[in-house]
Amino acid sequence: MDLAPSSAIALRDLLEASHAIGADRSLVLHGGGNTSVKAEVTRVDGGVETALFVKGSGSSLATIDERGFAPLSLARVRALTPERGITQDRLADALRLAQLDTPSPEPSVESLVHAHIPQRFVLHSHADAVLALTDTPDARARAERVLGAGVAVVDYATPGVPLGEAVRACLAEREGEALIAIVVLQHGVFAFGDTAADALAAHATVVERAGRGLETQEASAPQVEEGPAALSTLADAERVAALRRAIADVAGLPVIVERHAAAPAVAALHDPALATALRRGPVTPDHVTWLGPRPAIAESPADFRDWYVAYLERHGGASDEAMRTAFPRALLDPGLGLLTVGRSPAEAQIVTEIMEHAVSVIRRAEALGGYHPADEAHVHELEHWPAQRAKLTRRDPAAPMAGRIVLVTGAASGIGRACAAAFLDRGAAVVGWDVNPAVETTFEGDRWLGQTLDVSDERAQTAAIAHAVERFGGLDVLVPAAGIFPAAEHLVDLDPRLWERTLAINVTSVVTLLRLAGPILEHAVGGGDVCVVASKNVAAPGPGAAAYSASKAALTQVARVAALEWAPLGIRVNIVHPDAVFDTALWTPELLAARAEHYGMSVDEYKRRNLLRAEVTSQKVGELVATVASDTFACTTGAQIPIDGGNERVI
Repeated sequence: MDLAPSSAIALRDLLEASHAIGADRSLVLHGGGNTSVKAEVTRVDGGVETALFVKGSGSSLATIDERGFAPLSLARVRALTPERGITQDRLADALRLAQLDTPSPEPSVESLVHAHIPQRFVLHSHADAVLALTDTPDARARAERVLGAGVAVVDYATPGVPLGEAVRACLAEREGEALIAIVVLQHGVFAFGDTAADALAAHATVVERAGRGLETQEASAPQVEEGPAALSTLADAERVAALRRAIADVAGLPVIVERHAAAPAVAALHDPALATALRRGPVTPDHVTWLGPRPAIAESPADFRDWYVAYLERHGGASDEAMRTAFPRALLDPGLGLLTVGRSPAEAQIVTEIMEHAVSVIRRAEALGGYHPADEAHVHELEHWPAQRAKLTRRDPAAPMAGRIVLVTGAASGIGRACAAAFLDRGAAVVGWDVNPAVETTFEGDRWLGQTLDVSDERAQTAAIAHAVERFGGLDVLVPAAGIFPAAEHLVDLDPRLWERTLAINVTSVVTLLRLAGPILEHAVGGGDVCVVASKNVAAPGPGAAAYSASKAALTQVARVAALEWAPLGIRVNIVHPDAVFDTALWTPELLAARAEHYGMSVDEYKRRNLLRAEVTSQKVGELVATVASDTFACTTGAQIPIDGGNERVI
């Protein structure tokens, strides 16, 4: 398939218009909205036809590029009508058959609407102002009056075949009129024009008119009340972790829970009218993908599940597939504020933003006489439409540790950094501690939280744990990897301060961590894991290493006791004993060269001075630690696992 020069320009113009709309969060959120252009293409067989380039399902208008659009045969899409046998269940397959380029993404379920509109460019959004105007009583009369000439108003219909037919019928009825847009009640706006600039101008006109219709009501919107304070005690953090565990039990999988103390939605805990409105459903059924049919307000995850079962029974039954989403994606808790749920931190943040926008829309709709979104049957139909469920399947993380939360100490370098990297590679959310401020930027992405602190400071540990729970919702895995290896000193020369500092960091800080984090780890999803990084020196100490060897031996004993005490709680505690890990900050090239020379070896030979002649790297230790904290070791606790290439003194 080849594009004519004019078609390439049209696609470029569509991209610019898409980015303009996608950049405004009051218009679209996280994959919402879609855009299209009709352009001439040359097929592989040499034939020329008009293609509909429509946004692929799930793409973001803010960041989409040419690859995010699916080219469809316009004639074939326009032929997909009920008269020719197309049904909602057959639509996705029919759209795939209409694709002109097989590697292209899944086309939007609203492709039929884009195809039936004759203008070349179509821009669709879920603009807040339009939703506030149309999620109200007498929405049609109000919308027609406020939006005025050139804007057709269509009753809500489920995206796909029903909405395509509703728009087709509207255009036939209004044929000959100079329309610039169609507004679908409780859904959004489709603006159009023969150029991208015309379509953008039409879209802006509709949103501006809707905004003017709301202006007189803005002053009557109540102010947001302050919510609970930020987590200040580990008892509060434990409550969040317990709630996350309850959600995960209902969901049947690990989840991330993000807490917001003073989000706008928290006002619903003090405002019965807002709470009632939120329970009526999402401001547009498209938000059901992220938010579900409604948030949970002052109710437990189990109570929400019971409501969800009844909701399913009202609309066809509670199948195993339907029950996959029987957990709340947003909860309003009187003591904790707003908690949002996702399989990743990014998903939880999306739910947060959608809740924020929902409250804004609902307040404005209430000021116009009441919030009346699409009814529950429409929401259920869209939520459980196979094409919509397929979005959930595509979105599910494939990584084995998605949704799990890991705390690694000493994460800025060496073995700690390698452990953090291994867990991140497996999809976990990772909290990294280190005295080096570089820990805060050691890794990128929303699954990383780097915290600067001295692990020997109990108050700093307490605050860091509380912040981590506020960010991710709990703790599932602890990896105490922070430690120091002081300069060699024989016992007669041993500095007492060095001895005390070594034990404080290598042992006491871990005891403190286990004491503080233990109650939170009890609520780990799927059972908690602790993997302590000790040392070969436990079994085979060396001269001049009394402080280090004794501290790691004491640490090993602490871990063994923890394994005994915590097994009844479902928490596994295991120990790894690395040796000869030379790619850490402790080993400079000069020191390596000096030690190799001392033994009459090359540096490479010195690195492999073990029975297997293997080089033990931080990465290999990190991979082992992540494996020990996985289901592979589900039946193992209290184990001591060497990773040293085989050491004669240990064996």
